[in-house]
Amino acid sequence: MKKSFSLLLFLFCLSFSFAQKVDFQTLLKDKISIRALQIYDGKVWYSGTDSKFGFVSLKDSTDKKQMRLSEKNLQFRTLAQNKTDFYAVNIESPAYFFKIDKKSLKYEIVFTDTAKTAFYDALHFSKDGFGFALSDPNGKESATSSLKIGSKFWQKCKGNCLPEFKIGEAAFAASNTNIASSKKHMWFATGGLYSRIFRQNIKSRTWEVFETPFIQGTSSRGIYSIDFYDDQFGIAVGGDYTKQAENINNIATTNDGGKTWQIQASGKNGGYKTYVKFRPKSKGKDIIAVGDQNIEFSNDYGKTWTTISEEKGLYVCEWIDQNTLVFAGKNRIIKMKVNNNF
Repeated sequence: MKKSFSLLLFLFCLSFSFAQKVDFQTLLKDKISIRALQIYDGKVWYSGTDSKFGFVSLKDSTDKKQMRLSEKNLQFRTLAQNKTDFYAVNIESPAYFFKIDKKSLKYEIVFTDTAKTAFYDALHFSKDGFGFALSDPNGKESATSSLKIGSKFWQKCKGNCLPEFKIGEAAFAASNTNIASSKKHMWFATGGLYSRIFRQNIKSRTWEVFETPFIQGTSSRGIYSIDFYDDQFGIAVGGDYTKQAENINNIATTNDGGKTWQIQASGKNGGYKTYVKFRPKSKGKDIIAVGDQNIEFSNDYGKTWTTISEEKGLYVCEWIDQNTLVFAGKNRIIKMKVNNNF
């Protein structure tokens, strides 16, 4: 009995300690599911359900604007930006590629993918301005679209521009972060019956594919989010969205640019995750991860994890600076301020 009481006291103190180090502020409440964020001009920009796109100021939550990009009930799970514009693509077919001018907020459809299998999971711009949008494959054939540097219009990937997917392999439209890039490479992650890493050499535009030890084998399992601190060190998180408490082989890191992966904290983390991101200026040591059930933090390169909040219904977040993040998900956007170092 004394041992049980001591353990409960320790866990309470640990939870209380972390609670004192973070402070939440609600920036936006709305009937919307948000799975993609961008930070620009001191504002949080978002896209979501019911064709909604908008922003809310980080400093003044009354400074906000929302619009519907279509009269159709489109579901957005992607949002990306280059120097002049935002881009958003809806899931399901037909997939409309919306371009939104950052200054005027005028928008237009610049490409439409009418393939019956179109289902765009993520949208990303690499550091050289190359745009890449990933859709679920049609059988083994890849389904991607790209915006070349200096071009105004998106183009559908032709035939064998990517290595083949395996049957039962696809990607997850969870937080717009199954794609990441560095100066040399772009990566994207898959899941389902197989969970692999595809890596592109940005200079040559050639691709390689690497196996992972990540949980896989059913349509709900695999990698949901990746991030790379540099060309070599990266992290992947995910799991099984139908069994969110399970935490076996759902976090992995790489030290060689994605070629090989090492499982971390298997059986010792908070379960299924949809988003992961390195803390700025932490040299890859500090990492935040969020899922439907909680927010977790690692300060040892992903080896161990601590639950810092049991906020539920959050799917995505972004660092504003070293001590400030924004989270979004079901019906809200919130800001988390770290009062002290974790």
